[in-house]
Amino acid sequence: MEQKPITVALAGNPNVGKSTIFNGLTGLKQHTGNWSGVTVAPAAGQMKDCGSDYLLVDLPGTYSLAVHSREEETARDFLSNGNADVIVVVCDATCPERGLRLLKQIVETDYVRDHGVPLILCVNLCDEARKKGVSIDFGLLQDVLQFPVVPCCARSAEDLRRLRETICAAAKTKGCYDCLDFSPKQLVRETVRYTRVDYRKREEIIDRIVTGRFTGSLIMIVLLLGLFWLTIVGANMPSDLLWDFFFSLEKPLASALHWIGAPDLLVNLLVYGAYRVLAWVVSVMLPPMAIFFPLFTLLEDLGYLPRVAFYMDRAFMRCRACGKQCLTMAMGLGCNAAGVVGCRIIDSPRERLIAILTNSMIPCNGRFPTLISLITLFFLAGRQAQRAGSLPAALMLTAVILLGAAATLLCSWALSHTVLKGVPSFFTLELPPYRRPQIGKVIVRSIFDRTLFVLGRAAAVAAPAGVLIWLSANIQIGGRSLLLILTGALDPFARLIGLDGVILTAFLLGFPANEIVLPIILMAYLQTGTLVEMTDSAVLFSLLTAHGWTGKTALCMMIFCLFHWPCSTTCLTIHRETGSWKWTAAAIALPTALGIILCGIVNLLGSALAW
Repeated sequence: MEQKPITVALAGNPNVGKSTIFNGLTGLKQHTGNWSGVTVAPAAGQMKDCGSDYLLVDLPGTYSLAVHSREEETARDFLSNGNADVIVVVCDATCPERGLRLLKQIVETDYVRDHGVPLILCVNLCDEARKKGVSIDFGLLQDVLQFPVVPCCARSAEDLRRLRETICAAAKTKGCYDCLDFSPKQLVRETVRYTRVDYRKREEIIDRIVTGRFTGSLIMIVLLLGLFWLTIVGANMPSDLLWDFFFSLEKPLASALHWIGAPDLLVNLLVYGAYRVLAWVVSVMLPPMAIFFPLFTLLEDLGYLPRVAFYMDRAFMRCRACGKQCLTMAMGLGCNAAGVVGCRIIDSPRERLIAILTNSMIPCNGRFPTLISLITLFFLAGRQAQRAGSLPAALMLTAVILLGAAATLLCSWALSHTVLKGVPSFFTLELPPYRRPQIGKVIVRSIFDRTLFVLGRAAAVAAPAGVLIWLSANIQIGGRSLLLILTGALDPFARLIGLDGVILTAFLLGFPANEIVLPIILMAYLQTGTLVEMTDSAVLFSLLTAHGWTGKTALCMMIFCLFHWPCSTTCLTIHRETGSWKWTAAAIALPTALGIILCGIVNLLGSALAW
């Protein structure tokens, strides 16, 4: 009979490195970040040592077992219901009192006391403590607690080996805590010595600047501008290289299919439909993501993102929403589906739903190429000056993002005063210490955990979308393709909002992936039946203007690109998170209605001013 694995629970406050220890012990890649609320559901992994199998469970960070949030409820239920055979309490060596307070609550739970569940105190971040002049007498600490105390640096293989051996030894023992009673504050006084205090004053000064009423806004805008500028400048060359590589494979693929006897219809459908759209999405989407995500993750690892949430909390409080929504908005810059999943860090169901419904108003990475193309073609005199004009392009793109953020606040206020009325919940967020980012790990983590993950989901819907687009452009009814019939039907309404039928149809067919909206427009205008390459900016500009595009058209399309229905992946994620098609439909209707209204206003003003 197969032996049941020994369950080891990793408990502790937010931002003490539990997930890093979990990754080191199991070899898995649970996401870690320098802000609280990263782990919002237990993650489990296997560890084999000392001839036994262990199941490690990384519990959400919590300050207390008194339930005030989903994280605390999850951790409390797991620890108090007898699910753990061994409990490892991880605390921060730079601030051990908070960890000891949680440890005391765990010791006092009925199940732990009655069954003598083995406890281990893992004091993590000892390297940071040494830098900040914090010295701990671990021998005295263990003598008082009467169970193992393990000093640890989660990036040290030797420390992880010692922790692993301690877990193996503790699993064979039984704890007795009937006589254990200690004061966390007094215990810290006896075991902890501080030799430096200047680092705290320095961080307080930096925090006053970063979260100041005026300096906070300035720093946030400058950093956002820098991210976009580096993304725009750096994405050109790799995008061209990927483009040349993927599209050079089209003819060999078509020849291979012909060689095995595939009919022309199938070859065109697979190569010039599915594969071409897939190649287009990867070529356009991968380079900006490969630059943006590592830069964004560096800010997260530095400890800046929670300060943004703290700073933005004042604005969200006025909207009766939660400051943590700012973090989910930031996640949406990479992928709206990831932003929707990130809304789990918001405790209040009402505020979580507000964040989900408004997340797509922040443009995801897939919309950047279209926005940048329109900015450079119509507002910066073409792409021939793109390198010189990358800073103005970044400025305009930053303005677009800020417009999306303003719309998010406005819609959050409207929802919280109508269908989602309620009082704002408390907002508990620990500001983590600033730390030097681990650049190597940040790059690897951002590429594998974010870039490739988002790209994989986009690629999964791009190929079927390519088939649908090819069929719509090549199936003829009465001498006209389905694509032209659809564009003609939508044209009257589209003209009212400053667009045309082709543009609106492209947004509909681009539902699986935002990256293919502009290519569909070109395909419809040229009536080629397949997506076409258009690398010459002058030719592209001439084509668009020949079909009636003006600066007003480009502006309306930018607005509609910013405010329209979420992509298919995001919609499915919204349904999974809310469990309701009603709220999924609301998440589709809300940004779309806003986009239609704003485009209609711009069109009316443009017509009145003869633009």
